[in-house]
Amino acid sequence: MKPLLALLSLLALPVMAAEPTLYGRYENIKLPEIGQTLKAKMDTGAWTASLSAKDIEMFKRDGNEWVRFRLATEGASDKLYEHEVSRISKIKNRAEEDDEEESPALSHRPVIDLEMCLGDVKRTVEVNLVDRSNFRYPLLIGSKALRKFKAAVDPREKFTAGNPGC
Repeated sequence: MKPLLALLSLLALPVMAAEPTLYGRYENIKLPEIGQTLKAKMDTGAWTASLSAKDIEMFKRDGNEWVRFRLATEGASDKLYEHEVSRISKIKNRAEEDDEEESPALSHRPVIDLEMCLGDVKRTVEVNLVDRSNFRYPLLIGSKALRKFKAAVDPREKFTAGNPGC
């Protein structure tokens, strides 16, 4: 009877999910395909990740949608990047508080699948391209990407992951 009780007690234990890795509000993220490490804002209020890009131009290659762009980051070279588009996102533009429009305008942005390295963790993340040159951080990591990294954000901390190691 004791083995049966031992088995039943094991079955009653709660299943624990893996603990998330705690990151700061700002982190360094390496983009191997781009050859850059950028400062990123970890934003739980945003859904998607965004990369600061300019001269964004859609085109077709072998019947598929592609995009070419340049980085819109401080000190970026004039290098032109080309990447296959995974989809087009519809993003709600933030309306001004005194704006009388009933619904916010939508912008359509190309989305690419981009490999990212945060700490020692490498993941492929959907990233929309938009000019963020007026923002302090050229890369925004939204909650969808945070889930892929199994990340939690402590807004009191900054750059806890150190330099990317992958």
